[in-house]
Amino acid sequence: MSLATFKGGVHPPDSKKATESLPIVDARVPERVVLPMAQHIGAPAKPVVAVGDMVKKGQMVGEAQGAVSAHVHASISGKVVAVGNFLSPSGISVPSVVIESDGLDEWVDGLSGRDDYMTMNPVELRRIVRAAGIVGLGGATFPTGVKIEPDKTKKIKYALLNGAECEPYLTADARLMEEHPDEVIEGLKIIMAILRVTEGYVGIEANKLRALEKMAEESGRVYCELVTETYYDRSGFETEVPKGCKMSISVVPLEVKYPQGSEKHLIKSVLGLEVPPGHLPMDVGVVVHNVGTAAAIYHAVKSGRPLIDRIVTVTGPGIKEPRNMRVRIGTLFSDIIEQCGGLTENTAKVLMGGPMMGVAQTDLMVPVVKGTSGIVALTGAEAGVFDMGPCIRCGRCVEACPMGLNPGLLGQLIEKGRFEEAKDYGLLDCFECGSCSFACPSGRSMVQLAKWAKRELARKKQKA
Repeated sequence: MSLATFKGGVHPPDSKKATESLPIVDARVPERVVLPMAQHIGAPAKPVVAVGDMVKKGQMVGEAQGAVSAHVHASISGKVVAVGNFLSPSGISVPSVVIESDGLDEWVDGLSGRDDYMTMNPVELRRIVRAAGIVGLGGATFPTGVKIEPDKTKKIKYALLNGAECEPYLTADARLMEEHPDEVIEGLKIIMAILRVTEGYVGIEANKLRALEKMAEESGRVYCELVTETYYDRSGFETEVPKGCKMSISVVPLEVKYPQGSEKHLIKSVLGLEVPPGHLPMDVGVVVHNVGTAAAIYHAVKSGRPLIDRIVTVTGPGIKEPRNMRVRIGTLFSDIIEQCGGLTENTAKVLMGGPMMGVAQTDLMVPVVKGTSGIVALTGAEAGVFDMGPCIRCGRCVEACPMGLNPGLLGQLIEKGRFEEAKDYGLLDCFECGSCSFACPSGRSMVQLAKWAKRELARKKQKA
């Protein structure tokens, strides 16, 4: 049987054996957390606490600002000891709230969940998700509350969960699906109830056999019905669903290939739909969420829990004791690495995320944020520390690019400062997956060049 896939892509070593069989363990409660107000795409949250305030776990400490933003909540109980700029994993200092633990780890009063979520009004479900500060946990960090309320002119037909986890080394999503498939499926059902769609899908790479088995078993238990006939969203847009319409959830095995987890390519693999350049998944009737995001939605609705922790894979040849850990948001990288036995002496690079799209860290005194799917320590040649050679026009980057671009040409244009011309050749369609750099025999860092060019174009636009 052929597996669902797309054209292009590469096959890097998956390097998942160190953690793929390790159960999720709870990291210890940190003595101190640093909570950046910018852990999501969009406007940073505004601090709503001051130095000296006592806060409890789950209490809002940062309020969302603007249409695209997300709340930030305390991940421990204790005292606010600083409100100011602190270094984040993005490499820049951002407004943050620092809390020192009181050792009690008490939840804030007033949190409560709902058992009747499948019959709740979608407007109320959206309000709960927004209040919980949930963002895309696959790494994109787009505010989920915005994503589940698409433009009223878009007709959404499918809800799709991303369980591909194609990034090398990372196993957090696979372990979540193996250990808590019920949470993921229930989260998908809530997403479907919010969007009022009856077809749901979960895409999982075929090398995650146990996750496929568990998720398929759980999805086979879906017998719920959408019972609300009509509802009105915040804009007064009316949506009708036939009363008693049953949900259908399918688990789809995918070819093991990078970047199978990209939204557009996942949609192509699972549904056979093409998202045109410059368009979004909702333009073809699809909303995509990470499996971790679905589980977070379930906890927010079922128990009233805001997003204060996440599963992180801590691995790589530079980590002495690799683990999959449930980590409080705001815990320092140094603390987590210490709990995993520390770094080996020959560690050359520490990444937030995997080796294809991860961000290299210059300091381990940075906090785990909502988008931290992994902490990967690399050694020697794996760290990719070498000089970039000239383009030899071999065309391997063109074959590898899943977006059908010419990365070699783009790189040369960018090196010459011809950013507008690079834009004309599809620069903004590049989502920086790193397939081109992986395939390049000259070791050219096309992803870094693309990032630079996009920043320059944004700076020029802002100046204009």
